[in-house]
Amino acid sequence: MVKPVTVTFRGDEGLTLEADTYGDPVRGTVLLAHGGGQTRHAWARACASLSASGWRAVAMDLRGHGQSQWSPSGDYRIQRFAGDLVQVAEQLGGRPALVGASLGGIAGMVVEAMAAPGTFSSLTLVDVTPQMEPAGIAKVMGFMGERASIGFSDLEDAADFIANYLPHRPRPRDLSGLAKNLRLHPDGRYRWHWDPRFVTSVAESRASYATGSFQEQLGAIDTPIHLIRGSISELVSREAADAFLAAVPHAHFTDVENAGHMLVGDRNDIFVDAVLDFLKDIDVH
Repeated sequence: MVKPVTVTFRGDEGLTLEADTYGDPVRGTVLLAHGGGQTRHAWARACASLSASGWRAVAMDLRGHGQSQWSPSGDYRIQRFAGDLVQVAEQLGGRPALVGASLGGIAGMVVEAMAAPGTFSSLTLVDVTPQMEPAGIAKVMGFMGERASIGFSDLEDAADFIANYLPHRPRPRDLSGLAKNLRLHPDGRYRWHWDPRFVTSVAESRASYATGSFQEQLGAIDTPIHLIRGSISELVSREAADAFLAAVPHAHFTDVENAGHMLVGDRNDIFVDAVLDFLKDIDVH
């Protein structure tokens, strides 16, 4: 696999944000923003494929996640994530294409619809729409919060916990990838690689954008949009996807079979093919 180069950016509130870059911008730059509770490493295989196709792929750790700085004030409202994306895009130069999963996708929508329209040459939304299933959101937030404080005794314990949450995905034998999402604390227990304050802060601001009116705002922008949904997603139902496509008629749509909300990990090959097919017609300059 292509070895990335690690770089840092300055985000909103002056936070230091860490990212991995892959390849050269022969065709342009793709900025990848992960979902809540993940890190930039979720995109590693996708970035390698993008760079092999002539794109510079930049996978960042969102504020409070991975190696990026935690907000001193505990501010993880979606508008803060959106502000970070705007600043990173400016430092990259040009108009990068954004690929955003869940939280990263919501932040991208806020950028293009409200905060700084025209920042990105396109938006690829990975299993996220403004209106999502409440039960699915509750399940995700419950998963994130259940062991946030007590953590895990070891990597095997964490792998078992994830396997129970994602029963459709084979449990990995090699846990080195999982280790990148956990921190070993002085008490000998592993905990997630994100600020626990994130869960409450982002949830409080999420409702502001989970509206039909915000969805209609997206229909009025010129930015090319691509919605990629996992066919067995518990967060974005087919009905929610259809409502999004009705409100945003210029959007492209890909439904990935046998993939859930974490579709990048479930069906990475199909995901990458869908992204590349969409980007081939995008003018990033």
